[in-house]
Amino acid sequence: MDKETQILEYIKINPFISQQELAEKVDLSRSAVANYIANLTKRGEIKGRAYVLRENKEITCIGGANIDRKAHAKQTVRLHSSNPVTMTETLGGVARNVAENLVQLDNKVSLLTCVGHDKEGNSLLDETKRRNIDIKLTQVLPNQRTGTYTALLDHDGEMIVSLADMDIYDALVPSIIEEKWTHITSSKAIFIDTNIPAETIDYIIKRCANEQLPLYIDPVSSTKTKKLPSSLTGVEVILPNLEEAEELAQMKITSPSDYSVVADKIKARGVKNVVITLGKDGLFYSSQEDSGHLLPYQTEIVDVTGAGDSLTASILSSMMHGYNLKEACQYGLAAAALTVNTEYSVSPFLNMENINALLKENSQ
Repeated sequence: MDKETQILEYIKINPFISQQELAEKVDLSRSAVANYIANLTKRGEIKGRAYVLRENKEITCIGGANIDRKAHAKQTVRLHSSNPVTMTETLGGVARNVAENLVQLDNKVSLLTCVGHDKEGNSLLDETKRRNIDIKLTQVLPNQRTGTYTALLDHDGEMIVSLADMDIYDALVPSIIEEKWTHITSSKAIFIDTNIPAETIDYIIKRCANEQLPLYIDPVSSTKTKKLPSSLTGVEVILPNLEEAEELAQMKITSPSDYSVVADKIKARGVKNVVITLGKDGLFYSSQEDSGHLLPYQTEIVDVTGAGDSLTASILSSMMHGYNLKEACQYGLAAAALTVNTEYSVSPFLNMENINALLKENSQ
């Protein structure tokens, strides 16, 4: 069988196969494969770069998946002293939490992360799979510890300090993303957090821009925001908090009037839509057509952990269903309200029925 026929056969088996994968399978250079593809396209054997439609309709989440440990203070926290707490342990990680929230909002979701070959990693994967998240892209690393995130919460549910042991995510190098790209590129949207290495973030942003894949980014922290490249061209939505927004815009926010200026500076880096989360003050959104400040929905705050992840997931899901940024943010705030009203990082009460009920209640 000649090389051209081999290439066609591999494309029939997997229409999303990359040129690099083809090169390895038929023992040619990538440039030689590109020439064969060009000739086949000219002859009409191949009908273009997207060999089939993206029928998968899956959302791929890339980033952190770890064990969350919460110490909930029984009284006002006193620093440099012993504090009585109630300790709980749950599944966590920004990408994993966003993935679970997306599933509860009736989306099909795949998770690309890495865990250690340890008790925590096995438990995390078993539970994540049980919650209907596809984990076939996830890497299990035998000589690494599964990531952990420990938060100290004041008696009113506000976070005092958090501790993150997440060196394992340094293993998510660009070559792993390249290896999995055949699956990733079939997604209808991609979400990443900045727990992954800077070079991997840059690689994903560029490939999503080139292939016109909607990309959503949570910067995670002001420190990890520094991993983002100067060009964010093609990013659909970025969702920083105040400190992260200041880092992205290289500007201090001193009053609410600065929100729009900061958002414009971030959009100047290539982002299409910006959502600045403001905690108890709601959020500020800015698209190419509209901007505004939305207040949160009033609810009893039990635990703020996970509120941002539910907001992100709801905004992503809503935009995938055709809502504009303002409407998506309203859904996001409703999802956040349902989350902070529970002790869970991912609320078991989060679903479209409850979100719509809360929106209807607040529209009257």
